[in-house]
Amino acid sequence: MIVQKIASSDDLKTIMEEEHKKYEAKNGVAFNFTPFSFVAKEEGEIVGAITGFTCYAEVYIDDFVVMENHRGKDIGTKLMKAVEEYYKDSGFNNMNLCTSEFQAPQFYEKYGFELEFVRKNKDNPKLNKYFYVKYF
Repeated sequence: MIVQKIASSDDLKTIMEEEHKKYEAKNGVAFNFTPFSFVAKEEGEIVGAITGFTCYAEVYIDDFVVMENHRGKDIGTKLMKAVEEYYKDSGFNNMNLCTSEFQAPQFYEKYGFELEFVRKNKDNPKLNKYFYVKYF
């Protein structure tokens, strides 16, 4: 046997997804991986976006940005609320996200996320990782 690093491919994704599906079926759960994107626009221009995915019974926020010249206008709150409203009565239990210290973890706490834990970066505290959850 050899182990080597390779480039990601659709074939590999398919192989892995099929194996996951078999394992999940044996355990009575369904992965149901579904990516999503929400955008905020003003006058046709994207001023903010949030992407993520759902799987099992959870919603995961993957990437979230408000364009610099549009910050402080509650765009981030509106995007987060849109995701929550879309998924909260759809069989999902909670929303999850991970952010770094320099990325305003206070925003998520203000929005009602609970801090589960912090993973410290021994070399650069700005890169401490904050793991959050918000239950529906």
